Formats: sequence, structure tokens, C-alpha cells
Amino acid sequence: MRKQLIGLLALGAVTAMTLTACSSGGGGTGKTGGSDIDYSAKPSGTLNAWAFNNADDVGKARLGYAAAQLKGVDVKIDGSGFDPQKFTTRLASGNVPDIVQLDRPTVTQYAAQGLLMPLDACFKARGVDPQKRWYPYVVDDVTYKGKVWATPQFYQPPAILLNMDVLKAAGVTPDQIDTSKPDVLLPAIAKMYKASGGVPTTLGLDPDVPNNDGLWVLGMGGQITDADGKPTLDDPKNAAGIDLLKKIMDAQGGYAKVKSLKDSFDAFGDNNQFVAKQVGAEVYAQWYPNVLSPYLDKIDLQAVPFKGAQGQPFSVAGGTSFAIPVGAKNPVAACAWMDEITNLDSWIAAEEARVATLKKNGGINTGLFTGSPEADQKIRDGYVKPSGNADFDQVIQTYYGVLDYGKTFGSSPAGQTITQELANAVTSVLLGEKSTDQALKDAQAASLRAYDNATKG
Repeated sequence: MRKQLIGLLALGAVTAMTLTACSSGGGGTGKTGGSDIDYSAKPSGTLNAWAFNNADDVGKARLGYAAAQLKGVDVKIDGSGFDPQKFTTRLASGNVPDIVQLDRPTVTQYAAQGLLMPLDACFKARGVDPQKRWYPYVVDDVTYKGKVWATPQFYQPPAILLNMDVLKAAGVTPDQIDTSKPDVLLPAIAKMYKASGGVPTTLGLDPDVPNNDGLWVLGMGGQITDADGKPTLDDPKNAAGIDLLKKIMDAQGGYAKVKSLKDSFDAFGDNNQFVAKQVGAEVYAQWYPNVLSPYLDKIDLQAVPFKGAQGQPFSVAGGTSFAIPVGAKNPVAACAWMDEITNLDSWIAAEEARVATLKKNGGINTGLFTGSPEADQKIRDGYVKPSGNADFDQVIQTYYGVLDYGKTFGSSPAGQTITQELANAVTSVLLGEKSTDQALKDAQAASLRAYDNATKG
């Protein structure tokens, strides 16, 4: 039963970020980028949605809810995953889906290429105020040149999970795991760190890079792009986060050794890094406590927020979204569907499905982190109950507590390149291959070329 539940929770956590669907054509208009579409018209015809792979109980409930609201629409869901090359090939061939699901950092890239329709007219026709339905920084992820290009979904913030058995054995307290106070944090990491023959066996802190490069750079006062989406990776303020990461790695044998131990973690298994006491503290997004909840008889888990340079909780937006490609045959139905699947009632239906699953299979309800402040609050108030484990309840509340401290990664037509180049820069610094200054200069040069190529037309 434990393994069955782990599989269910892990799938739910990961696929909560991917609803998934696709195909082509429908009944409507939409060759001009959306300016001539009457989104107030009654939706009808066939709606083809693409890139909706592995919908879990949450996704299926939302899909069912949206379909039920659009009774005159034949919704066809393609469960394959999003593929950038396939997407552009489909659009070039005229085999255009009405809706595509994609990661938010990629939205602006396709918008800048003229491949997506702006949704402002859609929102106006449906009475949707993006700044009220979603967290502002979530909307910022998909805003470019004053227009919103996608409907966001999900925002699962990171925090720092604490393996209290490791902390207590080392004489470390939760307040010492404070990313805003390196002089306190680094000694605490050193106390928890263990090695055998120069090989790490327990990490004091796994900062989860390169997955969370942006969190560390932005949290320590950096800036990845400017207001226009132009890369700013060579901004001197970006050095603080990278230099702190270097100190964290060097305190634990260096990045190569840290990565080697991390790669051996049985993160979704019975001997995961918390059960095996291979980590004292670890940066993880909100979905991971679901994976650890079946092991609360073996671990003592708490959490603290990631803190920015000024000592306040800090988080970054992340998640997926729905967009209407240029050339979609049924944009009216697509607009209505995106409204229905991201509204409050859809999220409540999803939460009720999740509660039913947990009741059947066992587990603790950690809530849904939807990208919508209203839905998050309703679900927290109505469905997230005390679990009987005070420490785990504290973990859940920690993640809820950082929701209001989010910041966008930045919306840029070179977003994918910027993300990759930042990761390359951080890795080269951590490995000692480049100085921070040189790594950021190189990353900026490559990102700026991509930005210029994306905007020159």
C-alpha cells in the first residue's frame, strides 16, 4: 500500500503541473491573431487541445468540469506531451490545435514569434480580471508588451524542508537555516555535513541547483531580465546568489561531490534521502511533502521559508499555462474553455476529487496550489485539516505562508536561452571553471544574441 500511495502522490505532484491535451481544427475563426474574434459568442463546434499528458485525479476533474460547462462543444484531448519542434511544425503545416498547454517561461518566446494570440479580448469578453484571478507575479510570467498571452495554472512555491533528526543530532535549530544570514547558515551546514573518506554521506543543505538557480539569484537581490525582457545576466547584483551557492557547496566537499551524492538519492522510494538521513535540509517545491507524507513514522519533518537578502520570505513563480495558437480554428471555444478550467469552481471540483482519492488510498491533504489566490484560500479553509502530526502541519503552513512573497522569473522572448545560460554559468562557477564575473558575462553574451534574434523582426 505504501508503494502504491507513493506512486500516486508522486504522479499527482508532477502531473499537477501538466493537465495535458491537443489536435487540430474546430468551428470558428482565427487566422489574424485574435483581433477580429467575437469572444462573447456562444462556444460551439469541436475544440482540439494538445499537450495534456498524464492528467491525474486533479486534472481529470478539471477537464470534466470544463467539458460539462461547454455542452455545445466537442472537446478532444490529445494526451501527448508538449514538444517545441512538433509545435512549430504543426503550426507551419496548418495542423493547429485550438489550445496548447506549455510551461510559462516559454510563453513569451512563442508570443514574440507571432505564434500565439493575445488573450486580453478573451478575458474582457468573459469578465476575467487576470490580476484578480491569479497572483500578479504569475500573470507577469505570461505578460509581454502589455498583453497577456496565456492563462496560468499552478504555482507551487519552494521552501526548505528540514530533516529534524539530522538537525537535532548536530545541535542545529531551524532558525539557523536562514538563507538571508550566510554567517549563521554556513556553520549550521558544516555541523550537519558528514563524509567518509572524503566522500559526502550527509549534506547539511541541498540547495537544489541547477533546478533552483533563479531562486538563489533573484532571492539574493539579482535581476535576470529587465522590464522589456532583455537579459541582464551580467548585472553585478547577480553575483551574490551564485557566490553564496559556491560557499554552500565548498562547505560540503564541492559541487561535484555534492551532486554525486544527490544523484544517488532514492527521492521517491522507501529509502529516500530523509529516511536515509542523507540530508539535513533541502530546497524543494510544495509537491514534495506529498511524497514524504507516508514516511512520517520514520522521519521528523519541518520546514522554513527560503529568505531573500533582506530577511523576508522569498519565492518564485513557476508552473504551466494554456495558450491559443495563431491559426486556431475555434478560438471562441478555446477562450471559454480556458476560463472554465481555471475558475474557482473548477479548482473546487479538483480538490474534492483529490480528497476522495486520499480517502480511498490514505494520505494527508497538503492542499492545491493553483496559481489563484481565491482558490488557494478556499481550498485551505475548507479542505486542509489538521493531520494529527503537528510538525507536518507546520510544513504545510510554511508553504502556504510563502505564497504572497512570490516574484516572476521574468518574461522574455529569449526565456529558454536565459534559463539555460544561467544554469551553465552557475555550474561553471560551482565547478571552479570560471569566475562568477566571467561566467555571467559569457551567459549574458549568449542570451543577448538569442534576444536580438527573437526581437529583430
